[in-house]
Amino acid sequence: MKTHLDWSSYDTYGIGDAYSGIPTRGGNYAKAVAVCMHNRECQRDGRGVMCPAYRITHDPAHSTEARVAAFKAALNGDYGDNAFASPELAAAMDLCVSCKACKKECPSAVDMVLIKTEYLAQRNEALGIPLRNRLMGGLPQWLAHGRGLLRLLARARNALPPLAWAGEKFLGLTAKRPLPPPAKKPFVDPPPQGSGERGDVYLLVDTFARHFDPLIAESAIKVLVAGGYRVTIAKPAPDDPEPHRGLCCGRTYLSMGMVDKARFEAQRILKALAPAFDKGLPVIGLEPSCLLSMRDEFYSLGLGADVSRLNKNLYLFEEFLAREAQRKGLKLPLKKRDGKIVVHGHCHQKAFGVMKALKKTLALIEGQEVEILDTGCCGGAGAFGYEAEHFEPARQMAELALLPAARAAAPEDAVVADGFSCRHQIADGAARKAVHMAVLLADMLKIDAEKPA
Repeated sequence: MKTHLDWSSYDTYGIGDAYSGIPTRGGNYAKAVAVCMHNRECQRDGRGVMCPAYRITHDPAHSTEARVAAFKAALNGDYGDNAFASPELAAAMDLCVSCKACKKECPSAVDMVLIKTEYLAQRNEALGIPLRNRLMGGLPQWLAHGRGLLRLLARARNALPPLAWAGEKFLGLTAKRPLPPPAKKPFVDPPPQGSGERGDVYLLVDTFARHFDPLIAESAIKVLVAGGYRVTIAKPAPDDPEPHRGLCCGRTYLSMGMVDKARFEAQRILKALAPAFDKGLPVIGLEPSCLLSMRDEFYSLGLGADVSRLNKNLYLFEEFLAREAQRKGLKLPLKKRDGKIVVHGHCHQKAFGVMKALKKTLALIEGQEVEILDTGCCGGAGAFGYEAEHFEPARQMAELALLPAARAAAPEDAVVADGFSCRHQIADGAARKAVHMAVLLADMLKIDAEKPA
């Protein structure tokens, strides 16, 4: 079977081992599917995230185990010669939100996100890429070259019900919730900021922070400068084919099975970050699904040995602060705020064990009451919660725990959610504004510390 991703780790190195460094595609996709041992941990409620689809349906057909069974049947020829275009596989994958929980919580470490990406790539090859998927997957390009038009269209569509109806009828984007419009002004890369007393860092500004919520990047700079770091924005390499477009992890492309596009974005990032990696400087990211995709899916894109340097130098914002506090005694000049800080963790933060770092970062605010919500998936899951056929399942996932908890938070409490989809799911479903950790900390800086060093 010709694959779009590199599955060689399942051929030679075993489940969960590091990428071999061989820049080739291929490998044994079937072995990745076969790791499921049918322990049915994916068919449960209670703590953890897995499996959001099963938790709202309580139907084993919408569990990770059932998806694996469908792929085994497809690979065994039960669905015909064009199995990846079969309705059986489409039905099995319909409610998968790519939460990555199965990779963490399943004893067999079934990587359904990666299996799904290959499936979508194979399906695209057989049937073509639907227009909606092209639009949602290609957001990094559309935002870079036509963000003004996208902002105008999004605002008009949100204000005029006939346009929302047309968007649902012709594109399959639900009319029951607003689309996030791009910010009035995108984030503009400043020159290096800060004294550098504690060292130099690179900040990777993702597509969504750059174009939808530039306050997140601005706040991250403010916090890092207050901590004594010199902050440089990671920019495209001088020979980048699109030097005027910001860097992107390719997550939107991967979520639609557009693997070649995602690989192109990953190559841009690796080349751009090479100077930071050569110097051993930390690279800090802001969006969990972006940065953690770089740590995970990049290994399967056939990028060569350079990808192994990511895990040595790449940190989520709160991971970096927690590391510095533990190793170098970092103390931020933070003031207490009224009310609690109520935190919802992104699925990928939970799947990669980042929640511990988040808790350590919050501990920098001495005496502040913090509540880490016991929530599963928000249901937003990138484009999933905006798709007309998935609006109700997405809302049901959020109603399991997240939205009730957000509604129950007191007016003076700060609700924190690092994920772009999570924040919008909370806003639309609970009428409550949630903020990124960087924004919270920047707001809590003492006034004299807000001025760049």
